[in-house]
Amino acid sequence: MSRPRPIRRWRALSKPQRTELYMRWSLYAMALLQVGGVWALLGSAYPAHPESADLLRVGVPGGLLTAGLNVVLIRTGLPAYLGRRPYPYGWAAVSGAASVGLVAAVLLLGPQPLDQNAVSVPVATVTMTLWMATTSLALPVRHCLVAAGAAVVLAVVPPLLRGAPAGFVLGMVLGCLLGSALAGVAARGSAWIAKVVWDLDSAREAQARLAVAEERLRFSRDLHDVLGRNLATIALKSELAVQLARRRRPEAVDQMTEVQRIAQESQREVREVVRGYRTVELHTELTGAASVLRAANVVCRTELSGADGLPAEAQSVLGWVVREAATNVLRHSEAANCLFRLRVSGGSALLEVENDGVPAVPPPRAEDAGSGLRGLGERLAAHGGTLSTAGGGSGRFRLTAELPIETLEFKR
Repeated sequence: MSRPRPIRRWRALSKPQRTELYMRWSLYAMALLQVGGVWALLGSAYPAHPESADLLRVGVPGGLLTAGLNVVLIRTGLPAYLGRRPYPYGWAAVSGAASVGLVAAVLLLGPQPLDQNAVSVPVATVTMTLWMATTSLALPVRHCLVAAGAAVVLAVVPPLLRGAPAGFVLGMVLGCLLGSALAGVAARGSAWIAKVVWDLDSAREAQARLAVAEERLRFSRDLHDVLGRNLATIALKSELAVQLARRRRPEAVDQMTEVQRIAQESQREVREVVRGYRTVELHTELTGAASVLRAANVVCRTELSGADGLPAEAQSVLGWVVREAATNVLRHSEAANCLFRLRVSGGSALLEVENDGVPAVPPPRAEDAGSGLRGLGERLAAHGGTLSTAGGGSGRFRLTAELPIETLEFKR
């Protein structure tokens, strides 16, 4: 059995939309209370004061008109408060003119004397209070204060013309202002709640997008680190195999077999990156980096002090440093010597990678050049570490990574 259409529509709305709809109709109900209030006040006074028939004929239609304009003002003012459209100054002026006109009519047509027992006084107060409440929602606060002052000035003219005591007029004005302030705070508070709910929903969506973006950055960084060295190795060994094949040397087959092995290993590593389970081991990365660099005729030396005592998490992070450094040596230098130096002291591990063969004028890089070092710096920063680079003179380049190993809770 299908649900009624209003229920289906309600269930299809998001929580912010439901909140806004509830607040909107609550404000509509507040505005429409004016019709019932005016009708009840004037209807109860008519039997005791037959001369108020003209007041009843003017007040009820006027109450309907002003209540309808207040509803329109809420309908246009709430989106303006939420920042979706400009403020409805025109509707505020039209609604204000109708409300002031109704107040003037009931005060001028009401029975004499005009005092606290006159039914026209609460009608005028209700009318001005509800208009100021809806205006406080539809306009900025400073403009609401100006509009309220102008409306009060216009509303006190009729009772003064009818000779009402100054104290009575002052009391009517204060009562109208007090009721307007309370109703305005309630109306604006309802709109503020709807705005807060929308802002919270936007913040939640932004947080979700940031989480997705962070995961994409992690994946792109890991993919760069995984494939960078292997692709450089494949290119190097393929070029070597071509040269050996041209010379009809049997070693070409061995080189292509190695290329095949590295390609298969790259496939496996990419799958592990996608699954998020890939780990890096420092000694394995050092061995692999030394093998690749020696294949490119780069003399590779390692100086390790305290590597065996490093936690597994620290070895994993430093393993990424070794991998990225070896990739950069192959891609961006014509190195003949490369040194990996690790020192563990004072609760931190310091890994330095130094190579020669850096050209005096660096060659132009692609748009994504340097993304490996940026990603490596982000990875170290996530664990409280730092990454720095510097030229050592005579075409040398030094990469330094420092990582705390005692006071840090490592993250995978």
